Amino acid sequence: MHKYNLGFISDHDIFEHVKDTVQLYRTSIDLKEFNANIIDPIKLTFDSKVYGKSLKEVVESECIRQIDKSNQNHIGYFHQNLFKYAPGWEVPEKGFDVVNEHEHIFAELKNKHNFSLPRTADLMFIKMQDKILHDKKATCFLVEESGAPDLDEEWEYKGYCHARIRKVSLEVFYGIVFGHTSVYKNLCKTLPYIIDDVYKYTSSTAKGKISS
Repeated sequence: MHKYNLGFISDHDIFEHVKDTVQLYRTSIDLKEFNANIIDPIKLTFDSKVYGKSLKEVVESECIRQIDKSNQNHIGYFHQNLFKYAPGWEVPEKGFDVVNEHEHIFAELKNKHNFSLPRTADLMFIKMQDKILHDKKATCFLVEESGAPDLDEEWEYKGYCHARIRKVSLEVFYGIVFGHTSVYKNLCKTLPYIIDDVYKYTSSTAKGKISS
């Protein structure tokens, strides 16, 4: 096993954290799971004809989309639960995704799927407004997993904004939580070695046969 030397987390803890995510990662979907998501046959037909693909190819693309959505959520939990290794930071069962009560910081993590419902952003912005209204020291962050690396600005939503409701990138938020701006970049550089070690040293998990 490599010495990862990430500084903000021990080699053992990051190995176990990555292993948990690898074991959750989906590589396939069965028919029952596929049918559990309501698929519009009219849309499948339009997709087939407009894109010049067979129905089989369209269904395969939909399967990939569903698998990607599931995996994107797993990556969100990977980030969210990594923050609890920082002193003072918690991942509550209810409320915000990540909090530091002592520093009065409250954060929600956004990926490309969990904002898909029309009212999700409305409810999140209202929740942040309520928090800063009742906690005069609070700062709320919307953390964009796909945001530009240096994103750090007021979150303006439907014409409303507040200096203590901010939108930041995942990279910026890692710096806030762990106190070093290079933490996220170092994790990205080291992650391939950790995943390789997970496959190498975890005999119960065979590459390409990870259970969903």
